[in-house]
Amino acid sequence: MPERAQAVLRLLRGYATVAPTDLPEVLRREYESLQIDHLTIYLADLQQKLLVSVPDSRIEAPRNVPIDGTLAGWAYRAASPRIAEDTMGRGLVLWLPLLDGVERLGVVAIHASVFDATTVETCRSLVSLIALIMVDKGAYSDTCIARQRVADMQIPSELVWAFLAPRTIGTERFTSSAVLEPAYDLGGDAFEHTTRDHTVHLGIFDSMGRDLAAGLVTSVALAACRSARRAGAGLERMAAVIDEAVREVFPDRYVTGVMANLQTGTGSLEWVNCGHPTPLLIRGQDVLHDALSRDTEPPLGLGDMEPAGDRQVWRFQMEPGDSVLLYTDGVTEARSPSGTRFGEQRFAEFIIRAIAAGDPAPEVLRRLIHTILEHHGGGLDDDATIVLSQWHPFPQSRSHAEA
Repeated sequence: MPERAQAVLRLLRGYATVAPTDLPEVLRREYESLQIDHLTIYLADLQQKLLVSVPDSRIEAPRNVPIDGTLAGWAYRAASPRIAEDTMGRGLVLWLPLLDGVERLGVVAIHASVFDATTVETCRSLVSLIALIMVDKGAYSDTCIARQRVADMQIPSELVWAFLAPRTIGTERFTSSAVLEPAYDLGGDAFEHTTRDHTVHLGIFDSMGRDLAAGLVTSVALAACRSARRAGAGLERMAAVIDEAVREVFPDRYVTGVMANLQTGTGSLEWVNCGHPTPLLIRGQDVLHDALSRDTEPPLGLGDMEPAGDRQVWRFQMEPGDSVLLYTDGVTEARSPSGTRFGEQRFAEFIIRAIAAGDPAPEVLRRLIHTILEHHGGGLDDDATIVLSQWHPFPQSRSHAEA
């Protein structure tokens, strides 16, 4: 077996007992056999503004690189490799995206005097292994999580983030991506997306208030949703279980939300809307404003307003390339210092232009949420949460998010 393959195999066999803090040093031991001069892991910070290094403390100091306006950031934004001359005059640097499936974790900078086809392929395999290690270690270590935070996390935010799914999930048939702000000071917003068999389950929730109780209500709603869904419940039963759970624990609180199922084989969409903003359907260069406009049900947890029977589940047949957009009112209600609302039209047009320009779904939302923050003067008075789910069953309809 070639020495390069043996080095990767050694890492694969031994990573289970490697402490996260020691990973850069363990990788350094293999550089010579891989014909790599140096390697640095960078993880995206929580708000996706910076790439923060996970340094080998024996030979380098921590470093932050902006995601916008840099080669490292380009590799992250496009989820695509980038090679250039090393600015320090040490040969070349290869920037490779660090991906967990279609979820962007960060990038890896690899320095070498030359990159032939074999070396590049070895680097790709190594970076895939690093991604596996980072996800595995992140489940029980605070080392990387602490590096990814550039501000103190408030308790409600800590509570909600602990329940959230990855920001981006996907297969060859769909991509679903989400963003949530203000990341360090959340009120009661949350998103949900997961897949089972050939169904994508989507959800978005907005609890009453902006305090610890709001975070607790949202967490109860998410837990109830997952409990019912994993037991095989349909949307009607899921809504009923959330109703009961929220009312039992917080009788004076409520949560609005949309829960939806998308069949990735057929494009059949079903959803229930409990007092929440209407989902939007994007087809090509247009928002079909009335496509998903239906009567809403009462919010979840309001016993006196519960419907007499099951909640109404609506259905719609999507076309290949269609996108479903779920959002909370903090997105459209965000106001500039002069009082101008961000608005639904500006919101939808931004997404359409970005998709038309070829941006992958997670990059569309990253740029959008930063634009909303800038519109509001750098902060938000209310949570802003967005879920963008794209159905692309055929190769020609696929999003660049899987590049």
